[in-house]
Amino acid sequence: MINTATSLPVSLVPANDAVRLRTLHQYRIVNTTPEKIFDEYAAWAAQLFNLPIALISLVDENQVWFKAAIGTQGVSSLVRGDSMCSAAILQDTAVVLSDYSKESCGLISQTVAESIGLRFYAGAALQMPDNQKIGMMAVIGREPRGFSEAESALLVRLAQLVSQTIMLRGHYLAHEQSDEWEDAQQELAQRLDDNAALARYLTTRAHGIDLADEEVAQVIYRRLDEVNTLLEKRLAVAA
Repeated sequence: MINTATSLPVSLVPANDAVRLRTLHQYRIVNTTPEKIFDEYAAWAAQLFNLPIALISLVDENQVWFKAAIGTQGVSSLVRGDSMCSAAILQDTAVVLSDYSKESCGLISQTVAESIGLRFYAGAALQMPDNQKIGMMAVIGREPRGFSEAESALLVRLAQLVSQTIMLRGHYLAHEQSDEWEDAQQELAQRLDDNAALARYLTTRAHGIDLADEEVAQVIYRRLDEVNTLLEKRLAVAA
């Protein structure tokens, strides 16, 4: 189901924020240097939805940190009150703003949105095994547009893959297994490179990816399942 920010609560800070922050920090990923695998997830998302900006955000106490940002230059973080992602984590389902305006989400400052020309926002939460939402997988456009149920479901699946990758990274680094994490990144990167090539082909063939086309949707979801299988195998071994 797609929600708009009109149903958001009145505060950016949920009642369970202390618990949510503990979950976030246990993964030791806040304010860390870019890692290619997360950049590739963001690039894949931008391709799949044919949008200029894609982000993987982590919502900290006062800042929103961008672990990956495609289509924006030199922005590593925003004040929590300036980022749509900090409002989007308050929802239980994907958040979509088809035509962003100050009135559509009064929880955040419009200044940053205006500076990047944000008119469209869609985000799905990075939700961890304890159900805490630590950030968002988001795509952003500079023109108003619709977002189908199929697109929303695809964005949720991408967010799940990113969440699993954060879990795997956290396990390897907590056990000082940096070599294993590098290994995992290379294996995942190969899959994502192949998926990016497929997305480029589908986009060129049909001037965009139409998830209403059952054949196209099946191909994309098969690739998502392959990445999921890889992550599940590594997580099972790491456990």
